[in-house]
Order: sequence, then C-alpha cells, then structure tokens
Amino acid sequence: MRNYTSVTEFILLGISNSEGLENMLFVLFLVFYVFALLGNLLIFLTILASPNLHTPMYFFLGNLAMFDIFFPSVNSPKMMDCLVGQSCTISYQGCASQIFFYHTLGCTECFLYTVMAYDRFVAICYPMRYTVIMNYMVCTCFTVGTWLGGFVHGSILTFLIFKLPYCGPNEVNSFFCDIPVVLSLACADTSLAQTVSFTNVGIVALTCFLLVLTSYTRIVISILKIRSSEGRRRAFSTCSAHFTSILLFYGPVILVYLRPASSPWLDSVVQVFNNVVTPSLNPLIYSLRNKEVKLALRKVLSQSMQPLGYKE
Repeated sequence: MRNYTSVTEFILLGISNSEGLENMLFVLFLVFYVFALLGNLLIFLTILASPNLHTPMYFFLGNLAMFDIFFPSVNSPKMMDCLVGQSCTISYQGCASQIFFYHTLGCTECFLYTVMAYDRFVAICYPMRYTVIMNYMVCTCFTVGTWLGGFVHGSILTFLIFKLPYCGPNEVNSFFCDIPVVLSLACADTSLAQTVSFTNVGIVALTCFLLVLTSYTRIVISILKIRSSEGRRRAFSTCSAHFTSILLFYGPVILVYLRPASSPWLDSVVQVFNNVVTPSLNPLIYSLRNKEVKLALRKVLSQSMQPLGYKE
C-alpha cells in the first residue's frame, strides 16, 4: 500500500472555527472522555458483578458499555493532543488505523442496537418464551456476529480508501481521519471508493434502522394492548433508554454520511458529538432510567467503600 503513495503522514487541521478556544475545548473534551471511560467501565463492572443483571438485556448493555470505552479512544486522545498545541500530524498507518477502527466500531454499534431492539421485541411481545428464544447460545452468536460484521465492514472501507495513491496535499480538514476528508486528498479517481463507501454505510445504516423501526412498531402495538396503565408504563420504561440511544446514534450518521452536501463546520460539530458526547451520555441514560441498574450500582459502590471504612 505504501508503494503507491509519497505521503508518509497527514496533518489534522482540527475543529473548524475553533481558533482561540483550544484550551476550553480541551478541558471540555477531557471531562467528557474521562466520564465516558469511567461511566461505561462502572456500568460494565456492575453488570459483571451483579447476578441479577445476568440476563440477555444486560448482556448486550455490557457490550455497549465496552464499545463506548473503545469508540471515543479511537480519536479523542489525538484530538486533545492537537488542541494543547502538540503534534497535529498523524502517520499514514495511523490515519488508516483511525478509519478502520472508527468504522469497525461504528458498524458494530449499529448491529448491536439492532440486536438490542430485537431483544426488547422478544421480551415484550413473547414474554413467556423470552428465556428460550434469547438463550445463552443465541446471545453469544448475536454478539460475535455484530463484532465480526463490523470488522468486515471496516476492512472493506479501509482497503478501498488506502489502495488509492496519495501524493499531496496531506492536510486533513478535520480533527481525525475519516472517509470524506481523506478521499478528497487522493490523486486518483475516487468514484469507486466513494460509491462503495456511501453504499456500504447507507445499506448498513438503513437496514439496521428499518429492523429497529420494525421491532419498535411491533413493541408499541403490543404495549398499547396492555390493559393496565402501570403495565404500559413499565413496558415503555424498559425501551425508552434504548430508543434514546438509537436517536443519538443515527442522527450523526445521517447528517455526516447520508446527505448530499458537505459542511465542514457542521461535520465537525456532529462528529465531536458522536465521538465524545454520546459515549459519555449512555451511562447516564441507562442508569438514570433503569431501577435495576441503579440498585446494582448502589450495591457495588457500597461494597467497594466498606473496605475503606465507609458505612451506609
């Protein structure tokens, strides 16, 4: 791959229209990043340490928590390094790695949200058969399938983009390497890579979205048939956190990848939200709206504080 290009590194131009705000943005992004790491790690450990949370729903939530640890770590450290005036250059291999992991994890999340929607569909529409349908083997296969599908997706896109020659310029008009900004630097015909990447991202996102929409349509129909208002409220409550996360995920995907015109400033804002803010919000969304998670969190925290001499 390197034999076809004279470019050995790329220069990240950073976030558009952020001159003079670097220190403030660094502190803000650092807070979000640390909160994403600690919050999702706490959710993951809580699920791991709580036998009552060893169910399919929380099995997938644990996977989402791990994802939200990995995903912001792809781009956030380099972005903050650049904001504090350190090196804004990234090696050719580093740029390829960013694109690969960003789209591998992004596709994995897309599949994972779809599986979580199916899990809620089975739980609400077929409650008596839930443990039979969503058994350990099925959950494991779903999980392996989501990560494997994301790996294939990211590999195809990365191969198509970096088989092209890059002979200059090497300034990436963003704070990280992504498909649209890197392809614009290629000194060859990019129509095939653009078509495949747009189609690939579009098909994955649209297919997953339609499956999620189908699941939630069936869920809403089933909930409306529940006679008890308390039963309807509890059923809606179990789905609200997941649905909120889906909206936060698909919004940035549509704005960045599936619209015809490009706006550097809007792309930067949306990508920052997607990379840094959303992973830090998911622990709040799932813990504040879920009584079982809150009770398990209190129990884990109280047990961890007891050796330190704290008492409830």
